[in-house]
Amino acid sequence: MDQGFEKIPNNWHEQMINLLAERIVVVDHDGTILYINEAYCEFLGTTVKHAVNRPVQEVIENTRMHIVAKTGQKELAALHPINGSEMIANRFPIIEDGKIVGAVGSVMFRTPEEWRMYKTKIQGLVEELKYYKTKLEKELKSKYQFNDLIGKSSTFLATKKLAERISRSNSSVLLIGDSGTGKELFAHAIHNSSMRASLSFVAINCASIPEHLLESELFGYDDGAFTGAKKGGKKGQFEIADNGTLFLDEIGDMPLSMQSKLLRVLQEKEVQRVGGQRSISVDVRIIAATHRDLEKLVEEGKFRQDLYYRLNVIKLEIPPLIERKEDIPLISQSLLKKLERKFYRKGIELSAEVEERLMRHSWPGNIRELENVLERSINVIDGKTIEVVHLPLYLRDMEPESNFTNIATTLNNQLTPKTPLPIFSLKETLARAERDAILNALELTNGNKLEAAKLLEIGKTSFYEKCKLYAIK
Repeated sequence: MDQGFEKIPNNWHEQMINLLAERIVVVDHDGTILYINEAYCEFLGTTVKHAVNRPVQEVIENTRMHIVAKTGQKELAALHPINGSEMIANRFPIIEDGKIVGAVGSVMFRTPEEWRMYKTKIQGLVEELKYYKTKLEKELKSKYQFNDLIGKSSTFLATKKLAERISRSNSSVLLIGDSGTGKELFAHAIHNSSMRASLSFVAINCASIPEHLLESELFGYDDGAFTGAKKGGKKGQFEIADNGTLFLDEIGDMPLSMQSKLLRVLQEKEVQRVGGQRSISVDVRIIAATHRDLEKLVEEGKFRQDLYYRLNVIKLEIPPLIERKEDIPLISQSLLKKLERKFYRKGIELSAEVEERLMRHSWPGNIRELENVLERSINVIDGKTIEVVHLPLYLRDMEPESNFTNIATTLNNQLTPKTPLPIFSLKETLARAERDAILNALELTNGNKLEAAKLLEIGKTSFYEKCKLYAIK
């Protein structure tokens, strides 16, 4: 007997057995009952004193305990008809020094009601698992098709047509464009029109995941790879996207150390989990996207040239909104329909003056900025028409022309020899412009400093320092 078990007081043993198994019986090699607990006797309509030392088949009808004690073959979850109902029984042989010396049996459910109650609980868990599995499968499907890409400008239509043409290929695609131009929508649409449409579409933002987690997120990890690793390991995004499409957003922000590992996967078509020894074959189409100038990053040594050429098999440049202003009314209508569903509203429209303001704005945040403006407006309107008063402050107060050149021209035309133009130092002029840009970005992102920093394409620390410098809270 295990030395640890010997330390347990003898009077604890029976209590432990009764706690772990509500109904239990122990027989010797001949099938004679050596032990049976009170719970089992109560169910059988007998007593412990009357049952012990008797053949088990005389006490328990339809028993197989004496058979298990002879054959040494365990019987798990066996149906056992008794007292007009069916129990679920487990029977195990007891082996000592390699010889079968007896058997132990326990009853899991003594009535059909108990079984049904257990089944109900298990069924609930099964249904819950099914729900989350279905939800996960839906999330791994692409959400948009080419019909969802709105626009009629020549530059946009040319890009859309090229995207449709190359969607049937398995080649890597590199989407270039400013933040908010809809690169991810193009990625979804390309996948949805490809031969892989019925399989997984997995999107991952390379800029939003800390460097030390990016490798395990992309390639997965094996059991015990690091402290806190999930038991049994975890699949990476490449494995999840196998035979489907993997969308790597903000690829230009991927650390150099990860770029070399990604290149190996693309070349060898296999991944190796963190802490793992074996290689796992994967067949994945890569769609990458960035708002950064990768060619410049290659020149600066911040992006691997060989990875750039591996990704840049087919390049699509998504035009910014300022180059397709004639699409603004159509895009606005589409976004309003989407927002109506979100806010349970109907029939929301733009006033003529608002539409004119939208057409004149330069839209540094592109379609994402436009959607934020419309959502902000819907939050403050009482009726169904968005007026100028409902727009963010920077659109309400905009000059007749929104670009600095036209503003300067307007001011210059108004000057007379008697009204000199106020002159500020270059340093102060730049500071004023910088402060206004930060305020506009914060207005656009509803005060979200992280999003504002991203919109201005500066680091978080630098953004906070500038806010402190200009007393912006």
